[in-house]
Amino acid sequence: MPDTGEPDLRSPRSYLLWLLRRQAGTATLGVFWGCLWMAGMGLTPLAVGGAVDAISDKDTGGLLAWTGVVLGLALLTTAGSVLRHRCDTVGRLKANYLTVRLVVRQAVTLGGRLRDRVADGDMVTVGTADITRIGALPGAVARGAGSAVTIVVVAVVLLSTSLPLGRLVLLGVPVLLAGTGPLLRPLHRRVGRYRELEGELTRRASDIVTGLRVLRGIGGEQAFRGRYRTDSQRLRQAGVEVAEVESVLPAAEVLLPGVLVVAVVWAGARLALAGDISPGDLVAAYGYAAFLVLPMRTVTSAVQVIVGANVAAGRVVRVLAVEPDPTAGTAPAGLPDAPDLLDTATGLTARHGRLTAVVSATPEQNAEIAERLGRYREGVVTYGGVPLDTLPVEQVRRHILVVRNSDTLFSGVLRDELAAGRTDEELAAALHTAGAEDVVDALPDGLGSVLTEQGSTLSGGQRQRLRLARAVASEAPVLILVDPTSAVDALTEAGVARRLRQARAGRTTVVMSSSPLLLDQADEVAFVVDGKVVGTGAHRDLVARNPQYAATVLRDGT
Repeated sequence: MPDTGEPDLRSPRSYLLWLLRRQAGTATLGVFWGCLWMAGMGLTPLAVGGAVDAISDKDTGGLLAWTGVVLGLALLTTAGSVLRHRCDTVGRLKANYLTVRLVVRQAVTLGGRLRDRVADGDMVTVGTADITRIGALPGAVARGAGSAVTIVVVAVVLLSTSLPLGRLVLLGVPVLLAGTGPLLRPLHRRVGRYRELEGELTRRASDIVTGLRVLRGIGGEQAFRGRYRTDSQRLRQAGVEVAEVESVLPAAEVLLPGVLVVAVVWAGARLALAGDISPGDLVAAYGYAAFLVLPMRTVTSAVQVIVGANVAAGRVVRVLAVEPDPTAGTAPAGLPDAPDLLDTATGLTARHGRLTAVVSATPEQNAEIAERLGRYREGVVTYGGVPLDTLPVEQVRRHILVVRNSDTLFSGVLRDELAAGRTDEELAAALHTAGAEDVVDALPDGLGSVLTEQGSTLSGGQRQRLRLARAVASEAPVLILVDPTSAVDALTEAGVARRLRQARAGRTTVVMSSSPLLLDQADEVAFVVDGKVVGTGAHRDLVARNPQYAATVLRDGT
């Protein structure tokens, strides 16, 4: 499936139908083999009844012929089962991976807008549970279609054998299916509620794990634990409500077809005693009645799967329907050769080719400015005199790179994680700038080592230096660093500050930090108070003439 195509997002049902159309060949074959599989079993009572009549008539040739038919139907059933299961597996994988590719494509397209528009819990639920339910759809359709066709075939055979028995089946099956219908609507509603609560609980768990250190620091661990316990009990109760319906449904799947079996056997026995049907027809009628339990249960089960897939597709459609940045895909705009970056809200100007440091009273203010400069937050920012929000988002990402300590270190080979396509010499230079050579040297295979997700086996300082090395290796025209050395010691920080200035010579660099070691290397420092630049100049000059600035940046009064 080289091309994902454009999905139909008008409704969850439209998306599921689009998925089936995308694999029409596999789905059609699955339905065909499903019909063959179930029909093979459904016609077996007819052959057994014929064999019984042959025995009754002492017809050896007829017995052998009907025995051969039974054997042939068994082989047909086996082949249909194997091939249907193969189509089921292929269809499931296609539906799963097509949905995954669409969601991943959407996540990449949304970029920084993803977390603002889609909750983490919804993304986790889509990736862990929803794609499984959607993938079960093709197989359920094949089994359901095969069962429905077989019910019709059995009814036709019964009509040809005995009109009363045929009418009983034709009238009884719809009544039994209607009997299970009232259970499906509350099931759909309760499953939807359960999935919603499941997503909320996943989001809360994600928030707790992400902020666990902070929670412990402010004594909030117990409060969040209590909230999580409350939410988990709500989810448990919703699960019990789903189970109440799901427990009644299988019972109905046995009870209602059982009533039909009893009715068919009773009616068939009376017809046989009256001489209206043969003993073989009676055996066949009993076999049909007993067999009909299977296709009816299969149809009901298929409906349950379709209901679950519809609920799962609803969440997928909500994710895929989020509009990307309106500038995405537009033509790149012309920019001057030496563009400056200007934040109108604060009055901050980052001159082209210079290292500009920004000092704010709070880390939150630094992060807000950085996000605005990188167009992750709304604001009036110009780049080379061109409003940043009018540039194509792809062009902004190529020119401006914002690096935060919360940025992800992906799992995989470290060389690829730092900068795919860069030579080892270029990576070595970036690692030297970030003071991260010792991190790589300590790994068993150096740059060829496999990094775990989020670099969980590394310390906070090691992860921070690897992020900085990755940023330096990108050679972005504008690099915005938020507290890039907050987790390293003073000696390492001094070396990083000096080498960063050298490595970024000729490119625009903005450092959000209050570290004197970094500030001393800046070409210009901008001091921001209450969202406005109140002073600019060299670090040492600002310390000498601005007491508020000195109090903000000097550590331990020195």
